[in-house]
Amino acid sequence: MLDLLPDLFDEHADQLNLIALAWQNYGGKAIFWGEIDTIRCYRDNSKVKQRLAQPGKGKVLVVDGGGDLSQALLGDMIAASAVANGWEGIIINGAVRDVGTIATLPLGVKALGTVPIKTEKRDLGEISVTIELANVKLKPGMMIYADANGVAVSTHPLAIPSSS
Repeated sequence: MLDLLPDLFDEHADQLNLIALAWQNYGGKAIFWGEIDTIRCYRDNSKVKQRLAQPGKGKVLVVDGGGDLSQALLGDMIAASAVANGWEGIIINGAVRDVGTIATLPLGVKALGTVPIKTEKRDLGEISVTIELANVKLKPGMMIYADANGVAVSTHPLAIPSSS
């Protein structure tokens, strides 16, 4: 399967909302989907580290970092923890770092950009809250789908097209 979203939109356009941001692919897994969990944080990835250290089979963590590109909310050690705990992927409205290493991991990772600077650890942020990205509300328990074509959400799981 090389593309997912075009086929999903062909079959389920009325059930999907595209999150129209300039996503970049950084993980070793180009296509991923799963149940959404959320974090809202700004220049502090303490909650990201905490959440990805917990089991996440079938889940995608969506992090609203306010679009800030001055400090990375995800690096290689936290991404490796996500893999060890079974997460499908991570989508960050912000920056990541250690992208050479992250690209080798079997994890979907999308973000707006990269920066080599880590965040401060102040234990600030909110877990499992409703967030809004590009005028699309995301709630824990919704489904998210990502590939090189973009990121889309639905309120419930959709059948993955057989042509994908």
